[in-house]
Amino acid sequence: MTSTKKDPVLVVLQLSGGNDILNTLVPYTNPLYYDNRPNVRIPEDQVLPINDTLGFNPNMAPLKALYDEGKVAVIQGVGYPTPNRSHFRSMDIWHTCEPEKMADEGWLGRAIRDLDPNKENVLTGVNFGRGLPKALAAPGVPVASVGSLESYGVLTTIELEEQRSQALDIFARMYSPSMGTGPVMEYLSQTGMDAMNGADILATATAKYSSTVEYGASSMSQYMRNIAQVHCAGLGTRILYTTAPYNSFDTHATQMSAHAGLTTNLSQTVSDFYDDLKEHSASDNVVLLLFTEFGRRVHDNGSGTDHGAGGAAFVIGDAVKGGLYAEYPSLAEEKLMDGDLHFNNDFRGLYATLLEDWLGLDSKPIVNGSFEKFDFISK
Repeated sequence: MTSTKKDPVLVVLQLSGGNDILNTLVPYTNPLYYDNRPNVRIPEDQVLPINDTLGFNPNMAPLKALYDEGKVAVIQGVGYPTPNRSHFRSMDIWHTCEPEKMADEGWLGRAIRDLDPNKENVLTGVNFGRGLPKALAAPGVPVASVGSLESYGVLTTIELEEQRSQALDIFARMYSPSMGTGPVMEYLSQTGMDAMNGADILATATAKYSSTVEYGASSMSQYMRNIAQVHCAGLGTRILYTTAPYNSFDTHATQMSAHAGLTTNLSQTVSDFYDDLKEHSASDNVVLLLFTEFGRRVHDNGSGTDHGAGGAAFVIGDAVKGGLYAEYPSLAEEKLMDGDLHFNNDFRGLYATLLEDWLGLDSKPIVNGSFEKFDFISK
């Protein structure tokens, strides 16, 4: 990048639990939708139409407004071969780009290593939330992970070396089942203290920030506010990550009320975040990715929906060419995959687009192969 151009920044908001694409991007004129959803469905007259066949959930008016401005790309039918309905395994696949085996490096950890190969900035990658998402984990790659800027996070408030070591030991036990004891301990020994030092530096971001935007009280809203604070502080952070409350989108029961609250909060939070960046003239070099580990089953279970397969992702920003990408999966029974929407495109193609066309990186070693990209980033 030249000195007159800002470095591109990627923000990721993970919708944990498996968001129901059918009630987020509603096929409101398809009779098969209503046949399969006798109880858990959005009435046609409440949908916010995109075209003659699809529309947004009625609680997503703020996101629909961004879509109408041409700033939201909807990636339909995103998934991977041989889908897995386990939250843990499916999210692990999205985090590591390894559908066939367990892996110990995250795709964004690899990206951070490529963005800052000499580890000149311990804040190249920052996570807000408990623990560290596996997407960001890679040996030798420091990533600051904090609970909130206001409290500096759990680990960074611990002053004594012995107590910090105990906290890192807890972290190691938490991640050993997924990464293996060796890789976890190597990761922590190389990066643990650097990551916490980076989190200490983040405390300065609040002093440099003021905004007229009032975010909601949810943890997701406040984490996105923290992300805006860090971005606006100019600390050189290139990857920012946060997660909706653990499995909050796992709507097996009472989905209509639960999902209404979730989509309302999500849509307003994204709108607030974008307004905040615009207020600070800081939106032009930020792209936001929303993803979930899988969709829900096509037929409802009476009051909710169970784990499914094909879903959707959203990419939002000034540099995004908005619109619908790929095809909406067919609801015809013969086209379903064991009662699930069939994926139309591999999520690694989505990642490749963000890595190459936005961050300017070679995606192949990061996503473990070559995958068809999309055209949603303005050149």
